[in-house]
Amino acid sequence: MAAQESNPNIIDSCKSSEEENDGLINELPNAIFWDVMPIKKWQGFWFEPGLIKCAMKFNSTLEAKHNDVLLASAPKTGTTWLKALCLCILHQNHNIPENEDLLTKDNPQFHVQTIESSIYSTKPTPDLYGTSSPRLFHTHLPFSFLPDSIKNTNCKIVCVARNSKDTLVSLWHFFNSIFRENQEPYPLEKAVEEFCTGVHQYGPYFENVLGYWLESRKRPEKILFLKYEEMIKDPKGEVKKLALFLGKPFENEEDLENVVWRCSLERLRNLEVNKNGSVIYGVPNGSYFRKGMVGDWKNYLNPEMEDRINQTTLIKFQGSGLEFDN
Repeated sequence: MAAQESNPNIIDSCKSSEEENDGLINELPNAIFWDVMPIKKWQGFWFEPGLIKCAMKFNSTLEAKHNDVLLASAPKTGTTWLKALCLCILHQNHNIPENEDLLTKDNPQFHVQTIESSIYSTKPTPDLYGTSSPRLFHTHLPFSFLPDSIKNTNCKIVCVARNSKDTLVSLWHFFNSIFRENQEPYPLEKAVEEFCTGVHQYGPYFENVLGYWLESRKRPEKILFLKYEEMIKDPKGEVKKLALFLGKPFENEEDLENVVWRCSLERLRNLEVNKNGSVIYGVPNGSYFRKGMVGDWKNYLNPEMEDRINQTTLIKFQGSGLEFDN
């Protein structure tokens, strides 16, 4: 009976906390992303309000384990590729039959879920502590938003980042496919301006990337910072570095080459599972794979747009030592 009598107090406490968070969110500055999505500014970043609630829950409740691995990325910077690679390195043998390959069964976004938009958005929240070890999660949230249990344990973080112009063009295509299907694309000039001012979903991009970069310079044993362009240029070298960081070095060249091939964007894009269906919020699996090339921005940005992003990038990253190939 005692246990039953305590339940109302627990429920009341949870309700009270949620009500406080709702009140806080209601008071935050507002904007409209792409004339469609309401977003609010919280601790310097812009989010759809539901994501803020999930981020608050994530920050206050997650108890990290020492062997957890958290993948981090700003949207459209190589997330799906990184998820596939880490899934193979940590949770599958390198040489397996095609019919046992997890990547042929579901999109990488399903196997390694984004914690604030997939896991903590469900009701009730799934039991994360029953997940096979090492637990592998992903987030688009900035480093400053992560729970102390992640920052203060041996939990490892892998961040992937991409040059700002290709990131913007990839975002533009992705959100057009979601918000403006069978419509004219959102004006690219407006998308560039919103990207540079940071008023977009998960924005600003620059501060998000910079937070992980600076922390990786302080604690390279905890945070591995990968650049998308270097992964494209030298996939074997970067994947080898990734596996070593995760404590799962390859035993031979054949295993390395097998993982690089299995997780290649070309293979993932052409898998049947990624041509059909959707993972979350009705986003088609195919939307996670487009060209994946470096320098595609040159096909879309005029000189004025290019200069606007270049100048913003220069100002934001000045003195940090962070540079990207274009």
